[in-house]
Amino acid sequence: MGIKSFLAARRTTKKTTGDAPLRVSDYMTRNLVTFKADQPLEEVINAIIKHRISGGPVVNEKNELIGIISETDCIKEISESRYHNLPMNNHTVENYMVKDVETIDGNMNIFDAANKFLESKRRRFPIVENGKLVGQISQKDILKAALALKGATWEK
Repeated sequence: MGIKSFLAARRTTKKTTGDAPLRVSDYMTRNLVTFKADQPLEEVINAIIKHRISGGPVVNEKNELIGIISETDCIKEISESRYHNLPMNNHTVENYMVKDVETIDGNMNIFDAANKFLESKRRRFPIVENGKLVGQISQKDILKAALALKGATWEK
């Protein structure tokens, strides 16, 4: 009586073709809603609501990144104005934006970018090339990339 093997035949695994994009720049949003430092905060609030975004980059006239303004920054201002019974007139982005902005390299692998999101607890990272804002990657963009890669490389 011979020995029976309980191992099934090995499946052949799909190999990545090499043409599945893995870089942040392949998934980043390029058409951004941006804001200016001297823009009234009320305009930012209206844009956030209209475009269904959680915030956006603040750029100067040369399209250089100078900050980020978020819905949280706007809510802080509303809360403070209400508390002190002050109108929101003359309140500009410059006074409420985050100026120390962490960016991400467009050539970064999306998996490394995913880890960066987990470590920083941020919702978005701007991408700057040659000093100019060229795009933004969000957590949602990373999820889209993962689904696209699943279709190209993962077993179904």
